Amino acid sequence: MRLRIRFTKLGKVRFLGHRDLARIWERTLRRAELPVAYSEGFSPRPKLAFGLALSTSYESDGEYLDVDLAPSDSPLQLAALPGRLSALLPQGIDVTAVCEVSRSEPSLQQAVTSCSWLIDVVDVSVTEAATAVDRALAAPHLMLTRERKGKQVTDDLRPYLLDLSVIGPTPTGARLAAELGTQPRTLRPAELLAALDPPLREGLVRRTHQWTTHDGARRELLPVDATSAQHDGERAS
Repeated sequence: MRLRIRFTKLGKVRFLGHRDLARIWERTLRRAELPVAYSEGFSPRPKLAFGLALSTSYESDGEYLDVDLAPSDSPLQLAALPGRLSALLPQGIDVTAVCEVSRSEPSLQQAVTSCSWLIDVVDVSVTEAATAVDRALAAPHLMLTRERKGKQVTDDLRPYLLDLSVIGPTPTGARLAAELGTQPRTLRPAELLAALDPPLREGLVRRTHQWTTHDGARRELLPVDATSAQHDGERAS
């Protein structure tokens, strides 16, 4: 059996790196007494698979984790899992949905085709941000040169910029909404801002959705449902 878990990463926990997050999940699943399957070999590891990497300091409303479970005689109550897991997780990490998925489905890394983002930019007015956005959307190419493995590499980011808009002011600047492609490479918010004319400076960034494409239609990997969402904010004392 494979479970797909959707969870948040908000507030101070956004500064956790991937390895720390993985250790937290391993400990939480053990405390929840779920029959997690382990790999074979000299150093068995729990069979966990995370979605697309999230940069340290970025927040998220929708992170994903696939967990393989070993056979068990005890029935698993999926509806109770969001609250059960959220109560064991640190503040800022809440499970908002859980479902069973087939082991034959594409991995999370393969399934995601784009991500939606809220990106705060600082020390810039809404008008200035809108000008940079309009230039990017009108441009046939959006070139960015970076150093990769000791070499200067220039990429055209425009094919990965699926949508971009200014949605309003913030106390320190403006807020952008973006949808950025992930196949065959992932366009990161920091790269997008560096490629704008003029470049914009990054503030708080939050990933809001991870999308997949099914029969030509875009859909979420796992939508938040009312039953799961009601557990948000429940914490262990």
